[in-house]
Amino acid sequence: MAGTAVRRGLSGRAAAGPTRALRRTLTWQVATVAAVRTETASTRTIELSAPDWPGHRAGQHLDVRLTAADGYTAERSYSIAAAPGEPLAITVQRLDDGEVSPYLTEELRAGDQLEVRGPIGGYFVWDADGPASPLLLAAGGSGIVPLRSILRHRELAGATVPARLLYSVRSLADVIYRAELERFAGGVPVTYALTRQQPPGWTGHSGRVDGALLAGVAWPAAGLPGSAPPAAADPVAYVCGPTAFVETIAEGLVQLGYPPGRVKTERFGGPGGS
Repeated sequence: MAGTAVRRGLSGRAAAGPTRALRRTLTWQVATVAAVRTETASTRTIELSAPDWPGHRAGQHLDVRLTAADGYTAERSYSIAAAPGEPLAITVQRLDDGEVSPYLTEELRAGDQLEVRGPIGGYFVWDADGPASPLLLAAGGSGIVPLRSILRHRELAGATVPARLLYSVRSLADVIYRAELERFAGGVPVTYALTRQQPPGWTGHSGRVDGALLAGVAWPAAGLPGSAPPAAADPVAYVCGPTAFVETIAEGLVQLGYPPGRVKTERFGGPGGS
């Protein structure tokens, strides 16, 4: 959901008229931009103040609706970047040919308003008070956004569930939340796969994620040699990114012995670092 791609003239002004209940009982509500923060040259995190927001779970997403003066509307879905209990936030990656993302990443300012609807999704979620299964998080490009929500939730809840992050991205300059991920690295090992450009002296993985890299990062599947003791076995994987990346990782994990039901996936159509 993160990084999805308004026509010129669209703004975040709330549309006139009553909202409609969609996707069960969800309704549109007006949110005010509280702050914006640049993450990379093409990515921004947008913190929102939504008084009627009901709360969310780590890994969920929301819909954003923008309305032009002529009544034209555009809607997009974005992963929620914040942990449960934190101020609502999304991280948006600009798509050069996009309709919505250029406005959100270049024109939107604190104090502006837009409409949101959510939270949405109950499959790609992780709860700190759930089973203590080892976590494998795999992100391609802006697919890191919902995984950041999971990592922040894990930290804020004081959870001790072991976790690892595999992040495929074009270059170090394209790493979203880089400083934050380096801070997490003390308790959550982060492995980068730089697919396009590597800095001088780079000793990490270059190119797309392959079977050898995945096998080296993934927790051993339950019941296989080297797997965790029974009480901590049965790891679960969360994979988010472009379709090709998600399919490659999911298939690779199944080949490594992960039951398909233990590999949760979310994909989007934008470009990524797979």
